[in-house]
Amino acid sequence: MSNMKNYFAGMTVAVALLSACASGEQKALTVSGLDPAKFDTLINEKPVKLYTLKNANGMEVCITNYGGRVVSLVVPDKDGKSTDVVLGFDNIAQYADTLNSPTDYGSSVGRYANRIKEATFTLNDSTYYLKKNDGPNCLHGGGTTGWMNQVYTAEQIGDSILKLTIVAEDGENGFPGKVKAITTYTVTSDNTLDITWEAETDEPTIINQTNHNYYNLSGNFTEPGYDMVLYVNADNFTPSDKLYIPTGEIKPVDGTPMDFRTPHAIGDSIKSQFDQIQNASGYDHNWCLNTYKDGKGDDTQVCASLYSPKTGIFMEMYTNEPGVQVYSGNFQGVGNEVNIQHKHGPYPQHVSVCLESQKFPDSPNKKDWVQPVLNPGEKYFSHAAYKFSIK
Repeated sequence: MSNMKNYFAGMTVAVALLSACASGEQKALTVSGLDPAKFDTLINEKPVKLYTLKNANGMEVCITNYGGRVVSLVVPDKDGKSTDVVLGFDNIAQYADTLNSPTDYGSSVGRYANRIKEATFTLNDSTYYLKKNDGPNCLHGGGTTGWMNQVYTAEQIGDSILKLTIVAEDGENGFPGKVKAITTYTVTSDNTLDITWEAETDEPTIINQTNHNYYNLSGNFTEPGYDMVLYVNADNFTPSDKLYIPTGEIKPVDGTPMDFRTPHAIGDSIKSQFDQIQNASGYDHNWCLNTYKDGKGDDTQVCASLYSPKTGIFMEMYTNEPGVQVYSGNFQGVGNEVNIQHKHGPYPQHVSVCLESQKFPDSPNKKDWVQPVLNPGEKYFSHAAYKFSIK
């Protein structure tokens, strides 16, 4: 959901490959074709590995504790073929090389997902100045030094649960408070990727976590995903300026290309002359979910869905958050993204769609919106689930 050219530039990560990567031993690949040895390494003197979650119904999710990133997500298509439906790399070196292959693919974003205007906010009469990594703004908690590029402590529980823990110090990228955060990935028996985020702090702070999977349910990553059918259960959205910062307005989707209350192919409207789409070169906007009412989100109702008529793979999304950011891969296949080799080869523009649960962008500076404030003694809890089936 981001101008990756800007916010990942300039970071150097020391990656020391362990002997397992070069031992020449027999490789045991995942269903998605990944070699776990290519993720077995040290980053900042902390161990990094690839963890595999699975169920008995053909779903496999591979996750690295570097940034809490989903590297592959395999589900059966309408013919029973195992199909990887997320973008990414097939090795840890490229994820860690934020200068030459910048990406937020699959990450567990923190401490604050999305943008904060002019990288500043006020909390309890104190003003905080954050790292500027997207022009004048702060994006995804600081990007290269945010949580997506930190090593989590990992604990795998059986075949289907991975618990990832990170401790962020007070003042990290300008954010107040020492925060302990836990991201838990669970693969359920009904082919759902269930994600919870929990956190506690020792000082008042802000937190707004999300998952940043890039989905292409067709399994074909060589063409734009224009035929994917999108549904968003939202009557309103938050318009943004040309730097992707919400103006503070909440406007109805009715009569605009932002209306996905009736599911339709993304390609039907992604090249509209509507100013919001022109500004972003596609979709990169926050929708105000109808599933959030009276200060509470109903994560038993579908808030969004995505469908590929090619594979029949249908994904339904659930969340307790008030918003979902829909990002249509506008920077893929553009500029320095053109020739980067991924696990599927180079990606073209608009090859994928992100559906990111969240508080609205820049919410710390929009006091009428749901606030992301976490105080000592409170517990942050955010939930998103992505259920896969055949339609």
